[in-house]
Amino acid sequence: MSSLAPVLARLDSGLDDSLARLFDLLRLKSISTDPAFAADCRASAAWLVADLTDIGFSASLRETPGHPMVVAHWTGAPGRPHVLFYGHYDVQPVDPLELWTRPPFEPAIETRADGARQISARGSSDDKGQLMTFVEAARAWMAETGGLPVNVTILFEGEEESGSPSLVPFLEANRAELSHDVALVCDTGMWDAATPAITASLRGLVGEEVVVTCASRDLHSGQYGGPALNPIRVLARILADLHDDTGRVTLPGFYDALPRRRRRCVPTGTASASMRPNSSATSASRCRPARRGAACWSRSGRGRPRK
Repeated sequence: MSSLAPVLARLDSGLDDSLARLFDLLRLKSISTDPAFAADCRASAAWLVADLTDIGFSASLRETPGHPMVVAHWTGAPGRPHVLFYGHYDVQPVDPLELWTRPPFEPAIETRADGARQISARGSSDDKGQLMTFVEAARAWMAETGGLPVNVTILFEGEEESGSPSLVPFLEANRAELSHDVALVCDTGMWDAATPAITASLRGLVGEEVVVTCASRDLHSGQYGGPALNPIRVLARILADLHDDTGRVTLPGFYDALPRRRRRCVPTGTASASMRPNSSATSASRCRPARRGAACWSRSGRGRPRK
């Protein structure tokens, strides 16, 4: 029997206890965007510190200008890789309440039309349910083998749903303590309800303020509309020209940092092709939510957007 088999067996046998712990965490109304729930956010952080300490981590609650961070370490595997695990304990607001079929902070297991069971509660997937899968895995490893196969640092924040204003300053201030060989961010999705996924990369964001000025003074549209350049039309043209007809970004040098083999347009996926199960079918299924009044680019990068 491999060392993993008894750990998996312990997870299976302890499923009810694992669910009970998750449900305790899900009952805490840790809505980070509303100051009225600041106490629940702190209670969630304290709950995680206590649970991680009980497992065998050295865990602590760290203050920030906003909601606290949770940091935990286990370094009992000298010479082995060091993994930094990230998750967040805060959740989205629940408005409008009338659209919920049950109270959002009263977790329950429901049976779907296809017979599958799922947990219904705010935060059950984003992100309390996800982070607790890692915590429960660590619990099973520690209970079964007395340790973990790698060194682990855990970082849970409480402001992800409000833009993570404290995260970057905290990372910079604690760079040495949070050093690692590989980081695992547990805040992504599955390909579908039955297919897990490893997300290797995500699209980034750039925020800029662009000012377009054409005339030196206000012009009357009845006299100048059409012949004179309109800043709105100019800006619309600039935005349209950011991508070509295949979806590729046209900015000079945009792809220079990418290996040549990766310089192709695959706008419909988030992970590398090697991690896509049945990639052609998966791309089509991933595109489906965008089809209502929109379109997806063809993976081949040729022709018009495919509806």
